Amino acid sequence: MSFKYLTVQCDGQIATITLRRPECGNALSLALMREITEAAISFKYDTEIRVVVFRGEGKHFCVGADLKDEERWKIGQGGDLLMKSRLTQIGRDLIESIIGINQITIAAIQGAAAGGGACIPLACDFRVGTHDCIVGYPEVKLGMNLSWGALPLCYNLVGPSIAKRLLIGGDLEAAEDLLAWGFIDELVESAELSNRALELANYYAQRPPLAAQMIKRGLNAIQTVNAGVMHMDGDQNALSTLSEEFEDARNAFINKKKD
Repeated sequence: MSFKYLTVQCDGQIATITLRRPECGNALSLALMREITEAAISFKYDTEIRVVVFRGEGKHFCVGADLKDEERWKIGQGGDLLMKSRLTQIGRDLIESIIGINQITIAAIQGAAAGGGACIPLACDFRVGTHDCIVGYPEVKLGMNLSWGALPLCYNLVGPSIAKRLLIGGDLEAAEDLLAWGFIDELVESAELSNRALELANYYAQRPPLAAQMIKRGLNAIQTVNAGVMHMDGDQNALSTLSEEFEDARNAFINKKKD
């Protein structure tokens, strides 16, 4: 299986999915999102791989949705509200595909993980980051809600108060705070991130796979018991992107990138 914007490398019982758009901070174009989904689903019937590690090539883990993606832009400019609602389903499919990975999953976070790029670690079982990494959900600053079914994941991970700070405040938060809140499980020096992620992967790969994966599925079922109420977040997102606030914020963001 070959991909254009990511690689999947398997070494014994451990697989590593690496996002490979470093020139734009591994921003999530629709094409990359589809590839991540396809890669995640590819492990569904794999009984040899025990752990899947997600990482980003270059400076950042993933800076979020690519607002300059031509395909996304054409859909956004169209007047079809139903199509805009469907657009968010691609993100939900991505997150659900990661949650649905039977194997243990680990996110190795360096640089920035923002917006949709910060939803990927939410969907993983464990998160290890560098001391200088930053994570946040700036959607609100663009006049958008958090969609992709990710809100319950954030709530379950850090609780209601911190979730509100992250999602309503919209700031990129420092690694030490993320560790204290339980968003990140462990912090390491930048040079040690890959090795530490591999050490953790080997640790969990040694656990009996049937029992480990049964426990994971059970805990995921408990955590997502109320996730069904988020069926409307795509409709909310489609509506919010029609607002003047979103248009102004998006134009300001793109023009800033050009400066």
